[in-house]
Amino acid sequence: MNEVVLSTRRDLYREVTEKIVAAMEGGAGQFMMPWHGGIVPPLLPTNAATGKPYRGVNVVTLWAEATIKRYISGHWASYRQWQELGAQVRKGQRGTLIVFYKKLDPEPGLLEGEENASPPRFVARPWHVFNAEQVDGWQPPIPEIQSRVEIDEQVAAFVAATGAEVRHGAHAACFRRDLDRIDMPSPELFIGTGTSSPTEAYHAVLLHELVHYSGGPGRLEREFGKRFGDRAYAFEELIAELGAAFLCSAFRIVNEPRPDHAKYLSSWLAILDDDKKAVFTAASKAQEAVEYLTALAASARTH
Repeated sequence: MNEVVLSTRRDLYREVTEKIVAAMEGGAGQFMMPWHGGIVPPLLPTNAATGKPYRGVNVVTLWAEATIKRYISGHWASYRQWQELGAQVRKGQRGTLIVFYKKLDPEPGLLEGEENASPPRFVARPWHVFNAEQVDGWQPPIPEIQSRVEIDEQVAAFVAATGAEVRHGAHAACFRRDLDRIDMPSPELFIGTGTSSPTEAYHAVLLHELVHYSGGPGRLEREFGKRFGDRAYAFEELIAELGAAFLCSAFRIVNEPRPDHAKYLSSWLAILDDDKKAVFTAASKAQEAVEYLTALAASARTH
């Protein structure tokens, strides 16, 4: 397991967790989490300078900040990066704290080509970024427009390419660990809302169960918990909720609150209150699940 150390005396874990909890509690009455969309799905936070999406807990942190500040743009960058892009952060604007992980050099004394016996060590450093809505002089790139049909076909192809067995006709959606399959209600039973189509609702639930599938036997082997209500069970649900949010955002699917998950909110808040590193771990596991599923799908398409 990789070791992470803090580079300063700041309690980065606590600061980031408090930001995320504030966003969660702000919408607790309607179970509106930072990763839930409204009219449009939340954009996967992307660095305006590099074009690369942020990863893990930084995605959740930036979603939380966007929820609190009501930012619509998904583009972020450091003060210096905005300057290099020819833009200027407006006077009085405050940056959002994220965590930058830098890999430490291997221990000295190893021969050339010799592998370090210890796992890689990373240092967690505080970093501040600003949203595009906090700067002047920058225009976002024109996004590629895809039809709803094209997006739905892409999601269906992605799920199929992972090799997960999906059975329809169940009363409720779940990953059957004992049978290593996903049970889903029939697609026609899903209904749309003012902000999402029935197919979007179906795919959002399916992607949630697909993240559970990633942790099954012979794959990532996550501990799911023994019964509903225990800590491990609730934590696995948080991982699946985050992983589904990452995937929905990447596919541009509106990910609305699931009423059956509202019961987990108090458990999640209790976990985050008890362990300031919990959301870091959950986001890391969710990112790992998404990358694992993406690799599975990519491998299937090349064979």
